[in-house]
Amino acid sequence: MKSPLEQFDIINIKSLYTDNIDISINSVFLPIFSIFICMVIYIYIYLYQSKIIPLYIQQIFEYIYIFLYNLIKQQAGTYGLFWFPFVFSLFNFILLSNFLSLLPYGIAITSHFILIFWLSCTICISIFIIGLLRFNLKFLHIFIPQSPFILLPLLIPIEIFSYLIRLLSLAIRLAANLIAGHTLVHIIISFFFNVIKIETFLSILIIIPLFFILTLELGVAFLQAYVFTILFCIYLSDTEKGATH
Repeated sequence: MKSPLEQFDIINIKSLYTDNIDISINSVFLPIFSIFICMVIYIYIYLYQSKIIPLYIQQIFEYIYIFLYNLIKQQAGTYGLFWFPFVFSLFNFILLSNFLSLLPYGIAITSHFILIFWLSCTICISIFIIGLLRFNLKFLHIFIPQSPFILLPLLIPIEIFSYLIRLLSLAIRLAANLIAGHTLVHIIISFFFNVIKIETFLSILIIIPLFFILTLELGVAFLQAYVFTILFCIYLSDTEKGATH
């Protein structure tokens, strides 16, 4: 691998075409399929293998469940609890994607901007459509700030722009952090393998900062899933408050 950014390339594993439609299996499909299997096992264990005295893995599931429940209730109130199944799936999808990318030869699908941008657009547009269905045209009050009437022609376009910029900010925040972290790890590992050919003792010293960076990446993997999820809850809450002010 000549460039640190080559690890983010999408590679075709099996080329398949049907009626001029490309349905090829690529390097992004495998981690998504793996995450789907993990989610199925995750839910199966939680629903059918739960015990009164929980084991360690059940305790982890329960901690995540309680953590997300409190997060939604704090940010979006009781209305947000209606969206708990979606928030639960969203958080665990991003978290498993981030953790999977830290494994050797793992693919960081959350670093692919087009995939995360599609997810971000789907979420933001869905929130907007649901707001329209619930409040009709009254929902558009979210674009009308409380200010003197003379300032509204200036402030309304700004409010609309700030609402639309969520589509980009939600995706860029996640993808950029994953790309930066994985690129740094790749550079240090490449430097380690080059140094070990020259000086074994010096290469041991490089392992120390590498260990701390990998530990930091584990924290970033959880933090980015948390940030993405809490922003969804905040946007959902803003929709509810903005339509009723």
